[in-house]
Amino acid sequence: MDYRKLAESLDLPGKVRLLTGASVFTLVPAPQIGLGEVRLSDGPTGVRGLTFTGGPVVALLPNATLPAAAWSADTAYEAGRLLAEEAMAQGIHVVLGPTINLHRSPLGGRLFEAYSEDPLLTGKLAAAYVRGLQDCGVGACLKHLVANESETDRTTVDSVVDEATLRELYLLPFEIAVAEADAWSVMAAYNDVNGVPATEQDHVVNGILKGEWGYPGLVVSDWFATKSAAPAANGGLDLVMPGPVGPWGDALVAAVEAGEVAEAVVDDHLARLLRLADRVGALGEPRTWPAALPAPDSPRRRAQLTRLAAAGMTVLTNPAGLLPLAGDARVALIGRHAVETVCMGGGSAQVNPPHQVSIAEALPGASVTDGVEVRTRPVPARPGVWSDVDGVRFVLRDAGGAVLDERFARDSSIVAGFDDGLAGRIATIAVRARFATGGEIEVGAIGAGAWRLRVGAHDLAYDLAVPAGGFGAEILAPPAQTSVLRVEAGDLLEGMVTLDPSGRMGAVGRFGIVARPAPRDPDEVIAAAVAAASAADVAVVVVGLTEEQETEAVDKHTLRLPGRQDDLVSAVAAAAGRTVVVVNAATPVLMPWRDEVDAILWAGLPGQEGGHAVVAALTGEIEPAGRLVTSFPAADGQSPAWSVSPVDGKLPYTEGTFIGYRGHHAGRAPEPAFWFGHGLGYTTWSYSDVRWSGGAVSVTVTNTGERPSREVVQVYFAPAAPEQPVRLVGWAAAEAAPGQAVPVTVHCDARLWRRWDGTGWTTLTGGNLLVARGLGDVRAALALAP
Repeated sequence: MDYRKLAESLDLPGKVRLLTGASVFTLVPAPQIGLGEVRLSDGPTGVRGLTFTGGPVVALLPNATLPAAAWSADTAYEAGRLLAEEAMAQGIHVVLGPTINLHRSPLGGRLFEAYSEDPLLTGKLAAAYVRGLQDCGVGACLKHLVANESETDRTTVDSVVDEATLRELYLLPFEIAVAEADAWSVMAAYNDVNGVPATEQDHVVNGILKGEWGYPGLVVSDWFATKSAAPAANGGLDLVMPGPVGPWGDALVAAVEAGEVAEAVVDDHLARLLRLADRVGALGEPRTWPAALPAPDSPRRRAQLTRLAAAGMTVLTNPAGLLPLAGDARVALIGRHAVETVCMGGGSAQVNPPHQVSIAEALPGASVTDGVEVRTRPVPARPGVWSDVDGVRFVLRDAGGAVLDERFARDSSIVAGFDDGLAGRIATIAVRARFATGGEIEVGAIGAGAWRLRVGAHDLAYDLAVPAGGFGAEILAPPAQTSVLRVEAGDLLEGMVTLDPSGRMGAVGRFGIVARPAPRDPDEVIAAAVAAASAADVAVVVVGLTEEQETEAVDKHTLRLPGRQDDLVSAVAAAAGRTVVVVNAATPVLMPWRDEVDAILWAGLPGQEGGHAVVAALTGEIEPAGRLVTSFPAADGQSPAWSVSPVDGKLPYTEGTFIGYRGHHAGRAPEPAFWFGHGLGYTTWSYSDVRWSGGAVSVTVTNTGERPSREVVQVYFAPAAPEQPVRLVGWAAAEAAPGQAVPVTVHCDARLWRRWDGTGWTTLTGGNLLVARGLGDVRAALALAP
């Protein structure tokens, strides 16, 4: 089909109209040229649908770092295929993922959505994920282009990156995914890059992406990221989201008429959009969607999600072989994350899953003891608090009292005024719910506005101001306030919030009700945990982060576990005969107690079947054969790139290409607690017959343990030039029974021998190849010819 000719058949206003969304997650149709509605959805770990909250029940995958830890293109492809099925079930054409920014600093709040600190691993996994989606006719969207590795001041920060670092490191995952999977769309980021907004990046978008790489696909803005008409259009941006209002429209028409933008530029933008529409079945004859796809809570989907999560879990320490747990062991399961396992991160990656299985639910034979507090901000009441299975009833009214909408929320919160067609119309929201049980309850409200609540016999009044955080804080980090009350089973909670229209987004935000057991004294909690551990054969302590640290729009300031979780682990380890710690976090945390415990299992953010996956890993039903995708520093500040706080609006990437393991290996930061690529599994391995020939390393690996297992052979290139960092150049996996020797061939990627010299690519020579299980366990070194 000649997309350019089709675009040119429309008049200028008609062309421009199609280049801004019709709504938050849909594009404008044009029946006169056969263009139907294109529907998009957030989706790195679940296809949420056309609304930010309250959408259909969908499958919740483990967040990106966990399946990435399998170091398996097949796993990434399966995840993409699963998401394609979820998208097709809703009639979604494009899934906004994968996120392929790198783990530059471990403080980055959104790292849980991205694969790793390494560009080759990220790019290869992203390419497989994209193929899984697009083989089903569902478009993928690589995001966020580019140098978008942290969240602080994310809409205004200027990432200052030299050209070599930009090309060799941060653009490489995009280059790989474009070259090997032909991703159908790319998302331009919020930030500036070297003083130019990412949505106006002529150098990156026109010069490199569309020029040097010959990319034929669509470049779409991140939501509300576009800041201009002519500069963005000339800079290579093809589509502004969301709609229907945006900075293009009449302003872009005027820019063309004034000669600031050539109409041929608009034609190219539209031709790319039409190509995307054709690829996803929204141009010409509309596509038909499969009628029979697995439900999110079907046995097939649950087993699949359990396997995907468990396979990426990583054994960090296990010196005495305590793991896998013996079947007859008396287990004391301890910790807030054991009873309220965190299965997904915060922000736009959140979805509405059928359930989120806790570890306590999946390990019914264990004694269960709650842990210390892990949050500083209240969260909406969980399902089960209310007597009505539908949760909290919300009634939205306009200034005259007319009902605009009525919603029920199992998770006790909604987003109002954003993607529901009610922007600027909502004046009040009434709430109503009934308690299923009684006791000392912390109860309160979430969301900007004047709250007046009656809880049983108690009257509560909260005046919550619009948050001072960055863009989107009304939704991503709304204000909250609580009180501790005595309530009885059957007591009614009802009231109303009068919205505050003065916020940056108007009367828009997340609104919810808090209700949970009142917090206990942490010393009492730790004492109860010690008593439980003393009475068991094994204590399994589950610690981790929450959506306060792993979320969109907010970065971390420390890698320490929140609350008194470190004190809890140390106290339990001193009292228990044997102690296992499960880390329920997607990104690095400090482990000051690591030498006090018998085993550590990194479990990531494991998705809706999280509890089942953790138990399968602990018991060895599914081997946790993962390898870390990020280096874990031993202390705060001990990372080659640390700060995520702009100074005078700028965030210099002064470490250049020496991020993560690259910088640790070069001595630019102390040795990490755990290296990128580290992971023990449940057996041991020997390496022999290591050879280099024809761009590949061959090696024989032998399973020297007592269990069948999977090994990941990693090959790193250490250049002779000291100003060049070590880098991963390839990996391959093998499975072997006890005593079995298996030949493995690792094909090395020539792109990792490139060096940008300021005007073009040159090739590095000499140096060594390191064959390793992570750079903390190098098994062989091969010298390369100079």
